Amino acid sequence: MKPIRLAAPLLALTIAGAAAAETPNRLVTILTAPEPQTQLMTMVLTMNAIAAGAEAEMLLCGPAGDIALKEAPATATAGQPPQGASPQGLMKKMMEESGLKVQVCAIYLPGKGADASILMDGVTAAAPDAMGATIVAPGTTVLSF
Repeated sequence: MKPIRLAAPLLALTIAGAAAAETPNRLVTILTAPEPQTQLMTMVLTMNAIAAGAEAEMLLCGPAGDIALKEAPATATAGQPPQGASPQGLMKKMMEESGLKVQVCAIYLPGKGADASILMDGVTAAAPDAMGATIVAPGTTVLSF
């Protein structure tokens, strides 16, 4: 009887492991903070999550949406210590090298009285229903700054 008692837990672990392997490790980073240091650290953490195997996307809202502007403020483009990286520069790198999907909040552009032409190439406005579904999808971790 002992083999039967051991078989059930091993089977359960095998099934759970297979299910976990099918669920991607997803990260949604939501950034609203206006401080350049917080913005840069958000980019650093997202970049490291991607390097560790996460599929990531980013939502920029409020003042953080300015990072995605073609004509971004100096706070988004100025290099910071210790390595001289900027929030926008690191975001661009992740978009180009890792396929990071970057979106601004759906109300960001209307709040600025502008259209998508002011955004960097590759950045779009989020659809609230799609972003909501992404946030609650199995295997998704949400970081918010």
